[in-house]
Amino acid sequence: MSDRPLLLVSNDDGVDAAGIIALREALATFADVYTVAPQTEQSAKSHSITLHHPLRFHEVHPRVWAVDGTPADCVYIAFFLKDLLPRRPDLVVSGINHGPNLGNDVHYSGTVAAAREGALRGVSSIAFSNSSADMEGAAQYAKRFCKQLLGMTAPEGQAVLLNVNFPSVPPNGIRATRLGFRLYSDEVEVRDDPRGRHYLWIGGPGGAKSEPVEGADTEALDEGLISITPLSIEATHPDHLGVAAFVAGPSEER
Repeated sequence: MSDRPLLLVSNDDGVDAAGIIALREALATFADVYTVAPQTEQSAKSHSITLHHPLRFHEVHPRVWAVDGTPADCVYIAFFLKDLLPRRPDLVVSGINHGPNLGNDVHYSGTVAAAREGALRGVSSIAFSNSSADMEGAAQYAKRFCKQLLGMTAPEGQAVLLNVNFPSVPPNGIRATRLGFRLYSDEVEVRDDPRGRHYLWIGGPGGAKSEPVEGADTEALDEGLISITPLSIEATHPDHLGVAAFVAGPSEER
């Protein structure tokens, strides 16, 4: 058995996307890399899991499989399909996404969801997104960050979940950040198809503005920095436990 680390790679842009190819080639210089990724683009699928229709999959290249499902499906399958992986991965790596995943984007992102699925299974995971076209350069940074993460002990034995974004210009530094907030032009437009039937188009014109948040990932990218943001898989809001207790009401009112 190989003594190199085993890395599971996925994404949401599809198994043939330039970002995932650059990523797995960079990681393969020091690790055994297995790729399980969507057959086609699955952007903004969030953490969707396919439960109500069968999934097809096939081997594209040695150690590279394509699944006609979501990013979360792909990581789930890699963990639980017998003999797909020779052992449990040491790290789950997602990306490199074409375009940023900043601030509130992480709630919709399939890239982040693939990494989150790994963290939910107890394996430290990292998602990469790139605002420039230089996937090879980003992949070299990704290689460095993965090595760093593999070399540390997770706090209190918990799986670490990191979201990394590369700026649209050559990076001039790296910063540990928090999530910012992105403002989109939210719209629902009614259109007619060639047969005169109505359909809906969700989302306004492309692009987003960022609210100023000190120490945010959005701020770092505006300054030409790589942002590394730790994410939590704990969804409970402890500051609102009192609100929940108030809504529950006195026991005699039940």
